[in-house]
Amino acid sequence: MTLKKKKKNKKKQEKRAYIMNKKLKSTFQMFFYFAMGLTLIIGISYFLYNQSRIKRMYKQIVQIKEKKPTFLIYNRYNNTTEHLKHIFIVLERLGFQPATNETQWDLLWSHEYPFITLAPVLKNLQPHQRINHFPGCGYITNKGHLSTSKGRYIPKAFKIPKDKDLFLTYATLYPNKYFLKKSNGHRGIKVIKTNDVNFSDTDSFVQEFIDRPYLVDNYKFDIGIYTVFTSIDPLRVYVYKGDVLLRFCTVQYYPFDSNNVDKYVIGDDYRPIWDVPSLKNYYTRLGFSMKDSLDAYIRSEGKDPQKIWSNIHEAIREVALMKEGLVKEAIQRFGGGRNYFELVRFDFTLDEDLNVYTMEANMSPNLSSAHYPPNQLLYEQVIFNLFALVGISQRIKENHFQTRNKEEHEMEVATKNLVVSPEFCADCKDCFIIECQLCSPCFTSETKVILSQSYKEHQNKMDFQRIFPPPIVKGMILKDYTLRNQLLIRWYQGKCELDHTWCI
Repeated sequence: MTLKKKKKNKKKQEKRAYIMNKKLKSTFQMFFYFAMGLTLIIGISYFLYNQSRIKRMYKQIVQIKEKKPTFLIYNRYNNTTEHLKHIFIVLERLGFQPATNETQWDLLWSHEYPFITLAPVLKNLQPHQRINHFPGCGYITNKGHLSTSKGRYIPKAFKIPKDKDLFLTYATLYPNKYFLKKSNGHRGIKVIKTNDVNFSDTDSFVQEFIDRPYLVDNYKFDIGIYTVFTSIDPLRVYVYKGDVLLRFCTVQYYPFDSNNVDKYVIGDDYRPIWDVPSLKNYYTRLGFSMKDSLDAYIRSEGKDPQKIWSNIHEAIREVALMKEGLVKEAIQRFGGGRNYFELVRFDFTLDEDLNVYTMEANMSPNLSSAHYPPNQLLYEQVIFNLFALVGISQRIKENHFQTRNKEEHEMEVATKNLVVSPEFCADCKDCFIIECQLCSPCFTSETKVILSQSYKEHQNKMDFQRIFPPPIVKGMILKDYTLRNQLLIRWYQGKCELDHTWCI
């Protein structure tokens, strides 16, 4: 009995020991898992903390290192910058910030001609700095200077009193002609007859009046073409093909009354396209551009609008070639011409046969939609396309425009993008032959810069169309162009042979 009891007690002890061992094991496992979980949580938290700290440090480093491109606005004669609102908007969208230093900036946008007041600064420009005017641009945009130039598309004009005798001779040959009296400031415009000319009046000119204009709903209008000069020597000129600016007189033309200038002079309070019944449907309801709306209306009358645009391009080329020498001389007083570009708006009028007449070219054309809010899109698209064309809105994300390393530059434009005429260049031995200068062994540093800029403009032109160098066609005559223009045109001919998109 005692033995049985002992065995029974032993089993109880063994059972208690087993239960205790199991509890201890479970407790240990629970402690182990808890410790592991806690360690894991602490490890993850520490990792996330460090990652966040690294990111903050990296962000701080980037913010310290990053230098956004900067712009400076020169607006000397205005107390407000409201008229530059869309310039600010587009620059902000492109990542620009205002410059804090009058000499350290990437872009100078001046509403006025800056080369007198800012001459000391502008004579010491860095290669990456860009300005929205050329020295000497007034040879193109001055009203009297342009109007009294001799050209196929410019109505005959005479300076008063200097050209008195020439004017009287012309008026005798055409006794029924009307003339517009204008001042060089383009104020006080009025239609007059020969007998009404005051020859003692200075700083004015008279210009032949187009008395049978093309009308839409009996309203006279003009056509504004946004034009960009990206280089003067050699010459490169582009027009914005995305749209035009149509401005209509506020009073219908017929019955004509020369005393009512609102019938033939287009002022700041012009009639917009959406108030012209025959164009409103195209522009407002159907959403066409001003240019396409006018084209549709002209075609509805059985006429071909393409004649207008071809002649307008030729008229702008005429002015550019006529004035390039004078502008080139002005540029030389400020060093090289690679820092400049110029946006102007050429204004044209049409006669009833759709013949084109150059009326004026506006420096710093109006880009404010304050008076006509629907024009906001037109202005911002012109500005955005302009900045792309001249390289201000770059494809490569850069903090500023200063010189990049060789690999980045060649990624954008390499020698293989510039060479043309492979068969000719294979046998070219003499770099003094003009055609050989377009072969890579004969490239000068200046030639490479010119071709590189031309190549990038072609790639970035978006809704701009090149009009000079002119479209490439067979049998082009180059002898009347400067040697630099000839060389550039030959390069475009070579690019055209390799890729037809370069022909226009």
